[in-house]
Amino acid sequence: MNHDDERVEGRVADRRAVLRNALGLSLLPMGAGMLSGCGADQAGGASASANTGVLTADSGAATFSALGNTTSFAIAVLPDTQFYSRYATAAESNQFMRKYGSEPFNAQTQWIVDNAAAFNIPFVIHLGDVVDQADKPDQWRVADAAMKKLEAARIPYSILAGNHDVLAGYDYRGPWDQSWGTDAQRNLWAEPYLQWFPASRAAQQSTFRERDGSGFHEYHTFTKFGIEFMVLSLSWRISDAGIAWARDVIRRNPKLPVILSNHQLLNIDVDAVSPLETEYGKMLWERLIRDNDQIFMTLNGHHHGAAHLTKINDFGNAVEEMVVDYQMAYQGGNALMRLYEIDFTGNKIDVLSFSPWVVTKPANTLNQFDRAVLTEANERFSIAMNFKKRFAGFMKWKPVMANSGTPILPAVQAKLLANYTDPVVVPPVRPRDVNDYPKQADTYAHWRPAGVAGTIVQVGDTLPDETGQFPMTRVPLVAPAQVEDVVWSDDKHYLSSAPGSVRFLNTDKVTVRNSSFSTAVGASINNRSFWDGYTMEAFIKVDPAWTRENHRWGNILGRVGNRGNLPGFRGGDREASSVLFAISSLREVQWEVVPASNASYPQTNWSGEIMRDTWYHIAIVCDPKTRETIMYVDGAPVLRNVIGEIGMRSQGADKPWILGASWWNGLRKDGFFGWIGEVRLVPRPLTPDQWLTARRAS
Repeated sequence: MNHDDERVEGRVADRRAVLRNALGLSLLPMGAGMLSGCGADQAGGASASANTGVLTADSGAATFSALGNTTSFAIAVLPDTQFYSRYATAAESNQFMRKYGSEPFNAQTQWIVDNAAAFNIPFVIHLGDVVDQADKPDQWRVADAAMKKLEAARIPYSILAGNHDVLAGYDYRGPWDQSWGTDAQRNLWAEPYLQWFPASRAAQQSTFRERDGSGFHEYHTFTKFGIEFMVLSLSWRISDAGIAWARDVIRRNPKLPVILSNHQLLNIDVDAVSPLETEYGKMLWERLIRDNDQIFMTLNGHHHGAAHLTKINDFGNAVEEMVVDYQMAYQGGNALMRLYEIDFTGNKIDVLSFSPWVVTKPANTLNQFDRAVLTEANERFSIAMNFKKRFAGFMKWKPVMANSGTPILPAVQAKLLANYTDPVVVPPVRPRDVNDYPKQADTYAHWRPAGVAGTIVQVGDTLPDETGQFPMTRVPLVAPAQVEDVVWSDDKHYLSSAPGSVRFLNTDKVTVRNSSFSTAVGASINNRSFWDGYTMEAFIKVDPAWTRENHRWGNILGRVGNRGNLPGFRGGDREASSVLFAISSLREVQWEVVPASNASYPQTNWSGEIMRDTWYHIAIVCDPKTRETIMYVDGAPVLRNVIGEIGMRSQGADKPWILGASWWNGLRKDGFFGWIGEVRLVPRPLTPDQWLTARRAS
């Protein structure tokens, strides 16, 4: 991610289930046609034909032949597409096309084009973070091509800039904060979003009405069944002037129900289902939403997962707030998107979360993380809404009703799944005993904590190596570290067969307090460089009290020695270790090594955000045949991997391995805060059935 503040906004507590969904881990326990492709009924509603029983648009341009008569329509919503744009570029090795022969962003918009008429979709809403890196033109080209599919089909859409789409995207910490990088504080001529999606492009939409003076915020109107709706889209960090503009837009359209789309408004709480309000969202509520009865629904992305909150405005009416963002799911979201069915007959809004891409992937690429339709309660749900009563304060409710109705979302789901079945998920098997894992004869080292739970690990105590060759010992204390900062624990990942883990307490980056273990000086493993690939596995859990200020860049595994001393090294941070296995400031897993094939520059794998107080199995697999190094988090491959380099370099037998901290310019630094279970190093790529999470053959 570009902006550290994105995932620490509001100092949100962990969302364990969000991460399970985020990395594909939720699978573990746990009508009338488009008017020239524009907003249907734009010219004054629709009427039922007494002779044919088919609902037709007033223009007579098209019919809903697939659904027959209907009193509902669906709005398509595209949450954060940033990774779809990024990893479809040559700079990121065209990962989607190379592996699947297709791309998720294109799959989303093509599905809308192919199905808008059949499923009565008059409008599309993009929730921002169109790209991941605003200064990368190739990512904008991917987004541009995907959205042009809608334009070519004359299907109108609204779009807005998320924090990844702007060059100045500071966070909002509260009403006292005057440095939050609003639209008024940007160099508008330099902003790529305004170059790729300018007002002139928005104006090509038949529904487009206006943008504000900054060019970042826009509104559209479309009509269905005689009822005109407004979609008010606000980009990242609106200024006072922008809010004044938004209020004026509503004032000038006093009879329109308003859907407010915004990049950030609502968040998700610790249970991954419950809503959590943000400071920015509360600001928008106070200054824009609560006293504007026309705003009946808000949609936002930004926060990873999904939640729904009903709030009551100053008129005693409900405002339905919903957050949805799949960027941290498998394959950057796996093209998951949403349909919101507005059902006038049923007086409800139905929600479906699905992926049009999954059902088109080659069958041999599918795995347990591919899901075409999400069925969790926060992904497939219904909101009761008496539209006549809800809108009574500002309009007279006179929709043009059909003779009968056919729900849209069940038809969408049935069509998606007609020739598709989700891959069979084989439940993981818990270990039967402490030796229930596939042993590898060529293992270099396999450190397995085995102390008495709750007892202090004394200086000089041993962390055993299953190979019997290279045990680690706790190193002498350096103030302010204390002996009680490291204890044995019986807490562990449920798929680890080791007896337990070692817990690092009181680690603090600010006070430079850390403890660690180390192999012996002169041990031969110190001098091994893994020329032919490798597999590194570790079980880890970040402490629930982890904070960015005190624990960022805490290292799980490292090696003594400055990487700048390696022959030919020309990369940055020359004082750092040649192996950095750490938890970043955003709680991402970082694996950065100096490869054996090229000692000039370090290469880095990154996970998405991981949660506090949650066990993970991390596997880093370097395969010399494919020249790829892939990180797996609880079995799910991540997107940000290394391509083209092989192995990792050592600096000599006198440079030991370190567990629980790292090395920087002659000192042990950046201690880990949490639990570390068993760690294994094997000098070749292993397949999942050979990992520590698998079970022995007999």
